[in-house]
Amino acid sequence: MRQGKLIVVEGIDGSGKSTQVELLKQALNCEIISFPRYEDNEYGRLIKNYLEGEFGSINEVDPYKIACLFAGDRLLAKPIIEKWLSEGKIVIANRYVSASKAHMGANLPEGKREDFFKWLGELEYQTNGIPKEDLTILLKVDPVVAQKNVKGGGPDIHEENLRHLEEAGRIYLYLAKNNPKWYVVDCMQDSNMRSIEEISKEVINICLKLI
Repeated sequence: MRQGKLIVVEGIDGSGKSTQVELLKQALNCEIISFPRYEDNEYGRLIKNYLEGEFGSINEVDPYKIACLFAGDRLLAKPIIEKWLSEGKIVIANRYVSASKAHMGANLPEGKREDFFKWLGELEYQTNGIPKEDLTILLKVDPVVAQKNVKGGGPDIHEENLRHLEEAGRIYLYLAKNNPKWYVVDCMQDSNMRSIEEISKEVINICLKLI
């Protein structure tokens, strides 16, 4: 049987990832998995605590330690992702390793980010052996607009910090520029979000080229 494909949808908070992933599921009849999985395991519950500020502010936590929580959550999902791929299915991941690179990297000085990216890649792909993505689609959104999109959604130290969203967005674009398997979908038009349908059509067409 032909091996399946792992497609990752990325973007800062408020970029519309969950909506686009659900539309991909309807269009491609694929399997989806969303990270973090807050209620599925202890890693997810600790991540929820972190995002709610129980470990302190962004500047008070160690990005390496928090990245281990996100990596642990993905490691526990490894068997089901591998099963789907071995069955030849298309798997859509809402956030993946690149989310930790962007959001945890945003909490580090710029000069220390490359070392972090290298360390995280070795942890997730080599030590933990999680599947590598075949395609990553980045939803590019103005951080100010993205923050408005998630306003009122509950405490989240990433969403509430505009500077963090801006830095994470810059890292995402840096990652996309340096990886030929990344595609950037600009979700903005004249300072406003494009329609969900327009964005979805572009995202689906990108996926169809792969599969």
